[in-house]
Amino acid sequence: MPLYPSVAPRFAENPVWSGWDVLLIAFLTLLTLIIVESITLVGAWRLVYPRSNLSEVAQKQALGIVGQALSYVVIGLFMIMLVEGKYHVRFWKAIGWNWPSPQSKLLGFGILGVGTVLLDVVSSRVLPMPKSTPFDQFFSNPQDAYLLAAFAITLGPLWEELFFRGFLYPALARRTGVAAAVVLTSIPFGLIHYSQYKSWAAVLVIFLVGVVLTVVRAVTKSVAASFVVHVGYNATLMVLTAAATGGFHHMERATMLTVGL
Repeated sequence: MPLYPSVAPRFAENPVWSGWDVLLIAFLTLLTLIIVESITLVGAWRLVYPRSNLSEVAQKQALGIVGQALSYVVIGLFMIMLVEGKYHVRFWKAIGWNWPSPQSKLLGFGILGVGTVLLDVVSSRVLPMPKSTPFDQFFSNPQDAYLLAAFAITLGPLWEELFFRGFLYPALARRTGVAAAVVLTSIPFGLIHYSQYKSWAAVLVIFLVGVVLTVVRAVTKSVAASFVVHVGYNATLMVLTAAATGGFHHMERATMLTVGL
């Protein structure tokens, strides 16, 4: 018999799902994005823009956002079905969706999200940030800009927090420990944004933001807390960009790495 009782690590994680479940969600997300965005494109071509050719309709940025939003809804429903159907556990409890209380803590996490924007400010001075990116096309049209802003503070960060901080992080932490899991969670979080910016410097900044979000999740054991930080970060960047460019009607290039798109 040991002289001292074993003490569980403070940040120990033991989710009901397995790493294979996380890989399945990742695969289905990619597949769903391809299928749903294709259906959205063809549907818009047939029903909304019948006089345009398909290549012209494909250039409409709003359709990409709509397709991505619909895909996230589908995968979100699958996440719920997986946890509650396979493991018979309430989804929001299993995922760690605990709203910070009292309300002062909730406000504090929002302020932390605002403060995380400093990573963008510092990085723009020391890293070779691109002068223009494929992401800029979203801001050439006011309607696309508004749609993007709405997505960036709702479904975008919600899905990414559910997957990365909700499913992936605890599955990794159970195997590797907290420190390694924070890094391993943040790497793919940064990499998935490469196609938006075509810049490894931008990916590095998003990786660092991912570290902040994952540390918040690890310390609080709350995906809701990291979600609030995420929303605060995205919303601040949207406001700063609008102010720097004269509002959404005249959006051009600004140093913005909106996470959750």
